Amino acid sequence: MESQLKKMHLDTVLSDIADVMEIRRQAAPESSYVSQLLHGGEDAILKKVIEEAGEIIMASKDGNRLHLIKEVADEWFHTMVLLAYHGLRPEDVLMELKRRQNISGLDEKASRNK
Repeated sequence: MESQLKKMHLDTVLSDIADVMEIRRQAAPESSYVSQLLHGGEDAILKKVIEEAGEIIMASKDGNRLHLIKEVADEWFHTMVLLAYHGLRPEDVLMELKRRQNISGLDEKASRNK
């Protein structure tokens, strides 16, 4: 039962964060990091996504699992800001992942070249 409750809560984490990002979009940039990024424009957000990707590589190479988890969380967060910038939500990505769930990775990749 406890694991089911945990799973139900975890299933909504990305959606909950996206909801907060929508609220923060309206905030003054000096009062919200998300607002700063969104008002800074796509290049500012992309810079953070690239920066976090580099930090993931370094954390992976260091072999520190907790550090890797934290860096991936940072990357997911900044990617969610990028999605919000484009009017998208994590549910859009989750639907795409669900669509791919029973498709061979090789087949899915090959279908992109058509």
